[in-house]
Amino acid sequence: MSVVRDLIHQADADLRYPSTGELRSMVEYLGQGAIRLAVVKILTDSEKQIISASSRELFARKPEYVAVGGNAYGQRQRAQCLRDYSWYLRLVTYGVLAGSTEMIQEIGLIGAREMYNSLGVPMVGMVEAMRVMKDSSLALLSDDQVALATPYFDFLIQGMSTPA
Repeated sequence: MSVVRDLIHQADADLRYPSTGELRSMVEYLGQGAIRLAVVKILTDSEKQIISASSRELFARKPEYVAVGGNAYGQRQRAQCLRDYSWYLRLVTYGVLAGSTEMIQEIGLIGAREMYNSLGVPMVGMVEAMRVMKDSSLALLSDDQVALATPYFDFLIQGMSTPA
């Protein structure tokens, strides 16, 4: 769930004290606390802006999604797409905060592909949606913040891209 918890659990499972390298990684993680919190705050405070920009960009690239018969055609289906955007953005913030992709994996990827496939949602579209959300989000961050947040977006995109 987090670097600190994982480190402690691993050391305890091995019946040992944390190693010097593990302690260094913890110091690095804790030293990034302010930037992690800043990224989470920006993404959280900008959620509506990010979702709006992402959906506009996605539907401009893929107008067939909002055309008659498309997966985002109609008010209800479009609202569900926007809800999913919000959900995945929140998962990225959990990853940034925890310094771990575990929450993204457990909450967001396990079963997601199967669910979308069963609903007839093209995974190619979900991957594209996550890419435009990443771009919209990173545009709001400083270079240091982008460097910190990018791996969590990439993990999500890669997880959506991997066949079930």
